Amino acid sequence: MKLVKNIFLLVLVLSSSLAVASLPTHDSNGDKLPSLAPMLKTVNPAVVNIATFSKQRVTNNPLLNDPFFRRFFNVPDQRRDSEPRKRKQAAGSGVIVDAKNGYVVTNYHVVKDADEIQISLNNGKHYIATKLGVDPDLDIAILKIDADDLVSAKLADSSKLEVGDFVVAIGNPFALGQTVTTGIVSALGRSGLGIEGYENFIQTDASINPGNSGGALVNLRGELIGINTAILSPAGGNVGIGFSIPINMVKNSLEQIIETGEVKRGQIGINIQDVSPALQEAFDLENGQLGVLVTNVLQDSPAEKAGLKVDDIIIAVDGEKNQL
Repeated sequence: MKLVKNIFLLVLVLSSSLAVASLPTHDSNGDKLPSLAPMLKTVNPAVVNIATFSKQRVTNNPLLNDPFFRRFFNVPDQRRDSEPRKRKQAAGSGVIVDAKNGYVVTNYHVVKDADEIQISLNNGKHYIATKLGVDPDLDIAILKIDADDLVSAKLADSSKLEVGDFVVAIGNPFALGQTVTTGIVSALGRSGLGIEGYENFIQTDASINPGNSGGALVNLRGELIGINTAILSPAGGNVGIGFSIPINMVKNSLEQIIETGEVKRGQIGINIQDVSPALQEAFDLENGQLGVLVTNVLQDSPAEKAGLKVDDIIIAVDGEKNQL
C-alpha cells in the first residue's frame, strides 16, 4: 500500500512539472500570446544599477600612539591615521535619459553622501559617474558617464496617465541586479506624505523595494513615465504601495541642471490646504467641491499683487481643475 502511494505521488509531481514546462506560448489559432519581453529588450539597457562609496578614515588604537607601548610590544612607528578606506554605502538604480551625452537620472537620496558613484549597465560594463547637479526638494540627481553605445529611455508625457494604466517598474532591488515587476497606476497626484518638498506622486502597485530608488517606471510602450522613489511600508518591504516622481516634473529639473547646474523655482507666495469635507461645510460649499484653501498670503508676493486673499478657494489653475 505504501509503495502504491509513493508511486502515485511521483506521478503527480511529474505531471505537475510537465504541465508547468509546457505552458502555452500560442493560442488556439497559432497566434503568439502577449509578452512584455519585446518591449523590455528596448528599455532594459537604459536602466542602470548604481553603487555608491564613501571614504572612511580609520584611526589607530590610541595605545599605539605611546612610544613606550610601541617599544615594549615591538610595534613599528605608524601614522596616527591610516589612509582613507573606500566603503560601500548604498545601492540604487538610475535611468539613462540622454545616450549621446551620458546623462543619467536617479534619486538624490541614492547619491547624497557619496564620494564615488559607480554605474553598471545591463551588459556588465561599469563606469565612474560625475554628479552634474541635484534637486533635493524633488529628490532628483543628474549624473554623467563617459561611455559609447549607450541606450536612452524615451520620455513620455506623464500628464496623460490615467488610473488603471498598466506600468512596469525596473530597478535594482536589494542589489540583486536588474529586476522587472508589473502593475497598474493605482492613483495620481499623491501628496502630503512628507517624503519630499514637492510631492505629486504616481502611486503604483508594481513591486518596488529598497534599491529600486531612481529606477524606471514605464508604460507598455516602454516610455519613461516616472522615477521610482519611495514606498509606504510599515515593515520595510513592499506592500503594493509605491511612489514615482512624474517624468514631466523631472524634465524641468533635468533641463535646468544641464544648463546651469542648479534648480531655481518661482514663488507664488501663498500657503494652501486641501478642501476637506469639514471646510466644505464651513464655507457653505457644494458637497464634493474640490480645490485648495488659501491660508496665508506673503507680503509683496506675486499672489498679493494678483489680489489673492486668505480664505480664497482656488478651484482651477489656468482653467484646468486637475492641476491642483
